Amino acid sequence: MAQNSWMPPTQNPPHIGRTWLRALLIGLGLFIVTTFVMFLTQNPNLYPTVILIGNFLVPVVFVAFLYDHQHVSRLTPQTMATSFCIGGILGVLGASVLESLLLPASTNPNQGLSLSSAMLVGLIEEGCKIVAVMILARKLPHTAEIDGLLLGGAVGMGFAALESTGYAFTVFLLSNGHVGASIVETIIRGLFAPFGHGIWSGVLGAVLFRESASHRFRITVPVILTYLFVSVLHGLWDGLPHTVYFVLPPGIPISVATLVLSAIGIVAIFVVYRQAITRHMQQPLSTNP
Repeated sequence: MAQNSWMPPTQNPPHIGRTWLRALLIGLGLFIVTTFVMFLTQNPNLYPTVILIGNFLVPVVFVAFLYDHQHVSRLTPQTMATSFCIGGILGVLGASVLESLLLPASTNPNQGLSLSSAMLVGLIEEGCKIVAVMILARKLPHTAEIDGLLLGGAVGMGFAALESTGYAFTVFLLSNGHVGASIVETIIRGLFAPFGHGIWSGVLGAVLFRESASHRFRITVPVILTYLFVSVLHGLWDGLPHTVYFVLPPGIPISVATLVLSAIGIVAIFVVYRQAITRHMQQPLSTNP
């Protein structure tokens, strides 16, 4: 119910939790051990477990990190978990339907998206994720930017976890059942997961909440401009030709374009986060009904 998903404002001092670090260490250990046992025993039944752990680990840790590093949000962990799971599923389903209708069919599944198609994907997926945020938050007050940032980040990372799982399975099929190729895809997408969907949806969610009334969403010019901004970042991420790479041990290629877009996303969410905290501190204390 609403009272369980929205807590009264607190004046407690800032705290930095360590839930995200524990989740990272435990999840990383489970991923390594499960992968080792799968190859040691040659048991294909462990493959889904390996892929699920690998693709959900970083998104879950990212959401836990955001929640641990804020001290003014009234959202509960249960609301964050619901947003991650249900919001991610709603976003993926909506994007799948729209992309099947609006994107031209690919004649070569191994070929990446064109820049124009990637831009359309960005518009579709960012739109679907923010609609999922609005559905999940329809009964919550929409006055705190940090709440929008957290909900957007949770929905975005739920979307990323499901999408990465799908990509890992697709690589498995296209490689004729090569488990190693699927695991490499999982690791690469896990490394870049914190710099994509969660950041884009978090930034848009924060601006949406800032521009909205307490119990009514408003699509204003800043919301539209932010939607276009994160959609362009998303489109460039998917559609820019990756021609210049850094290679990190043990041979993981990292595109310079991806690094630049990651840096832009980090700066954007940091600025929005600082603005959200500053505005919250400047609000009068007599905001209780």
